[in-house]
Amino acid sequence: MTSKETARFEVLRQLAVMATRGEEIRPAAERALAQTVKLAGLSAASLYLWDKEWVVNLAVTHSESENAGQRLGQLEEDLFRALRRERQLVSAYLSFGGEAPYQTFTLPLQYRDTVFGALIGIQEGGEKLLNEDTFLEALSATIALQIAAAGAGTAGAAMQDVVDRERLAAILETAVTVNHEINNPLTAILGNVQLLLMHRKDLDEDLAGKLKTIEASALRIRDITQRLLNLT
Repeated sequence: MTSKETARFEVLRQLAVMATRGEEIRPAAERALAQTVKLAGLSAASLYLWDKEWVVNLAVTHSESENAGQRLGQLEEDLFRALRRERQLVSAYLSFGGEAPYQTFTLPLQYRDTVFGALIGIQEGGEKLLNEDTFLEALSATIALQIAAAGAGTAGAAMQDVVDRERLAAILETAVTVNHEINNPLTAILGNVQLLLMHRKDLDEDLAGKLKTIEASALRIRDITQRLLNLT
C-alpha cells in the first residue's frame, strides 16, 4: 500500500471511528474535507445536508483559495441544485474547457433510497478527477453512514422509516403464522362446542355454562387473529 493509499484509508477510518463515537458532524466533515482536498488534488470541496423540503441545514466548505470556494458555491447553486430538483440528478463528473479549464463532481449522501445531501468538489487545471472516483465515492458513502448513524435530519428519518418498515414486516409475518397455527384447531374446537350447545339439550347447567365460556373465548380469539391477518 502506497503512502497516498494509506492516507486515504486513514481518512475513511477516522470517519468510521467518529461515527461509532457519535461525534458531531460539522467538525468531522471539516476535517474530512480538508484532508480530501489535499489527497485528491482538489481546489475546493463542500458538503451539504438538506431536509425533505430541500432546505439546506448544514453546509461545510474547505478551499485552497477564495476564488475556488466561490466558484464551487456557484456551481452548486446554479447547476447541481437545479438538476437535483428538476432532473433527479444523483451523481456526476463534469469537465469544463476554456482558458481556465476545471473539473467538478457531485456525489450523493444517501441511505437506501433517500438522498439527504451531497459531497461536491472542484479541481482546477488539467488533472484527471476521474482518477479519484473510487476514493471520493467511498468517502461520500462513509460520510453518509456517519450522518445516518447520528440520526441527523432526513438521514435519521430515513433510518427510522427502515426500522419501522422492518418492524411492521415482522408483525405481519407473526400475524400470518399465528393465524395459521391457531385458526385451524380453533375452528374445530368452536364447531364442536357449538354443536354440543345446539343439539344436546340434556347438558346440566354447570357444563353448559363452561361450554358457553369456551365458545365466547374461542370467538374472541378468532376475531383477534382475523384482525391481525387483515393487516397483511
